[in-house]
Amino acid sequence: MVESSVVQLTKQKSHRLINSKFPPISLFDDVADAEEFEFLYDLQARTNPRLLNEIGDINLVSKEEIPFGIVGCSYATASFTHVNPNGSRFSDGSFGALYMADKIETAIAETRHHQSIVFSNIEGLAYDTITMRGLSCIFSGELIDITHEYDENLYHLTDYSSAQNLGAQLKKQGSEGLQYKSVRKEGAVCWVLLTPKKVIKIEQTSHYEFIWDGEKIAKVEKIAKVI
Repeated sequence: MVESSVVQLTKQKSHRLINSKFPPISLFDDVADAEEFEFLYDLQARTNPRLLNEIGDINLVSKEEIPFGIVGCSYATASFTHVNPNGSRFSDGSFGALYMADKIETAIAETRHHQSIVFSNIEGLAYDTITMRGLSCIFSGELIDITHEYDENLYHLTDYSSAQNLGAQLKKQGSEGLQYKSVRKEGAVCWVLLTPKKVIKIEQTSHYEFIWDGEKIAKVEKIAKVI
């Protein structure tokens, strides 16, 4: 039984890292509302064969949930149209989830762990780098707070089944998301939004290079902004 409470967050500042090879989806950022989006989407779909790859599966999120008109709408929405089929801590892969951290250092720690797994699964990889784009996020919302929850299964280092079950229940109930303890940085806090509609703004900040030495990510370096 999860002992949880509700926390109301207003204009909460947070941070996120994404692979820099994924550019913003201009169609989301170029429209002011759902009606305009529908018009431009139908128009571009006839002439741009790459549109579906760029936007993802638009059927996975209702138009009413997309925060059209905000700065960074594409960043807010992409996690819900490009869903990782392998899932994540609070998603089994059947729905999207937007993860954010209290500080950029926390976002780096979380990303470092997950990218290390990707690198380690490539046989014979002696050296590699990946550039991640930093995002500054602001959101509001009524979130389930499990930062005082001591269920080890929810915070298991590798087994996400209990956390995914909780996420699926909350998604079904229409919950806006969760506030939880970072598993990769002690004392830090993370959030996962189950809908993009509570995002107020997402802006690009710095870029970070993660350097793999064949065994681990040995270094993370802040680099100049990549245009």
